[in-house]
Amino acid sequence: MLDSLLVPTAIVALAEIGDKTQLLALILAARFRKPWPIIAGIVAATLANHAAAGAVGAWFGSFFSDSVLHWILAASFTATALWTLVPDKMDDDEASTARKFGPFLTTLIAFFLAEIGDKTQIATVMLAAQYPELWLVIIGTTLGMLIANVPVVLAGNFAAEKLPLTLIRRLAASAFFILAIVAVYKAMQSSGWI
Repeated sequence: MLDSLLVPTAIVALAEIGDKTQLLALILAARFRKPWPIIAGIVAATLANHAAAGAVGAWFGSFFSDSVLHWILAASFTATALWTLVPDKMDDDEASTARKFGPFLTTLIAFFLAEIGDKTQIATVMLAAQYPELWLVIIGTTLGMLIANVPVVLAGNFAAEKLPLTLIRRLAASAFFILAIVAVYKAMQSSGWI
């Protein structure tokens, strides 16, 4: 049961470093200079987005046998590992949202939209399909987002410029590859191959 919390927390925290939402957090921190409404917006947006992603993952997982689901998860984790190695860039339309609203609402809207189709949302879908405790997966992925983004909001440019992003991306990709290997092992096991 603790794996349902700790694995998603670690995976998302690593995957989020250098992600476009972390760049968004940096831009919002520099623009508004009000960290607490930004952090509250990150929490609200992430909970909403990852709850939806988790529900999709749990629903998706209910349609397949254990072995088929593990093969799908292995392929998905491998694809996400490769995707994690590619640095994200901030989109102009996400940055322009900040002009229309205050720090909380801007963060809520921008983070929710930025997470749609993002690798951490895809990871949430996959993790929810893999672990039976959906609410722990959602809490874990949200904690992972906060672990990666709160220091950026609080420290601004200093934190983002000092992090070895290439190394962190490689660690995150390695974590996804490990999950892929575990999924392959479980698929082989449930198929009766080992």
